[in-house]
Amino acid sequence: MKIVALDIQTLFTDAEDPECIGNHEKELKSLYDHDDQMVYCSNLNLNHYAGESEISKALAEAVAGADVVITNKVKLNRSNLNPGIKLILVSGTGTNNISFPDTDALGIRVQNCVAYGINSVVQHTIGLMLSLINNITAADRHVRQGDWNRADNFCLCRYFFPLELSGATLGIIGYGAIGRGVEKAAKALGMNVLVADRKGAGEAREGRVPFETVVRNSDVISLHCPLTAETRDLISSSEFEQMKPGAFLVNVARGGVVNEEALYRALTNHRIAGAATDVLTEEPPKHNVLLDDTPDNLIITPHIAWGSYQARMEIIRQMAEHIRELKQSSAG
Repeated sequence: MKIVALDIQTLFTDAEDPECIGNHEKELKSLYDHDDQMVYCSNLNLNHYAGESEISKALAEAVAGADVVITNKVKLNRSNLNPGIKLILVSGTGTNNISFPDTDALGIRVQNCVAYGINSVVQHTIGLMLSLINNITAADRHVRQGDWNRADNFCLCRYFFPLELSGATLGIIGYGAIGRGVEKAAKALGMNVLVADRKGAGEAREGRVPFETVVRNSDVISLHCPLTAETRDLISSSEFEQMKPGAFLVNVARGGVVNEEALYRALTNHRIAGAATDVLTEEPPKHNVLLDDTPDNLIITPHIAWGSYQARMEIIRQMAEHIRELKQSSAG
């Protein structure tokens, strides 16, 4: 069996190292047997190709003859797939990089990884929330710039934090396993939790609160929903106008869920107190208003919420299991 991994280096902290794959042979060996042909395309840097046609040609050549293709964020569609491929493994949860009409037409099964990073994302969500509200990153940055050395007082009073989480209200938008995990952690901190129903829904379901009510009444809003046609720009100018002036927004979902131009205006006009995001609409970002002139009340991390070591090893375990299942079904 031929297994082609397109960007599996993104599971490791040394992904930029040319020796990355060799450094992690032990972790990766569960993906293949001794009689398999395992091909790693970590040197297939799509940023080096001029235009979609060159990228598609390079990908088509890379997956030629493959039985299994492993991808994380590389886009796969009819221009680079072939009917000989039996299985596409997505080394993550999101599958928006796969053209399902094309895989269905070619008879290719697609399998993503599920529930691998719940604890990791919950941990990062709470970390962003604490860093943002307690001014941890902003205070650290200005201390390093010498502001404390030059201060007239024993402390930099402008970095006192404005909110205690105990007794504050957290609004959760997206109530899957991660949302429920964040709820549990938030309640342990003494927060009151509102779980939002779908935007535009009629009467709220049991245990849920109307979306608009959550937006208006939350001290912190935490996003955990997938990016779909319905959730794109879910939080935009209208929502920022409804939020409390002292409210904070945390996004560990997908970049497109928040309109970034509207977020920039809300932050720079101090319509909200601050925001933290682990995701952007374009990744890696080329031109983004949030990076061109980053407000001090914004924290950005580079899409790492999912990436604890345990979560990354669980991804490999799940993919190895799917490959074994394919072999067993082919043998039968």
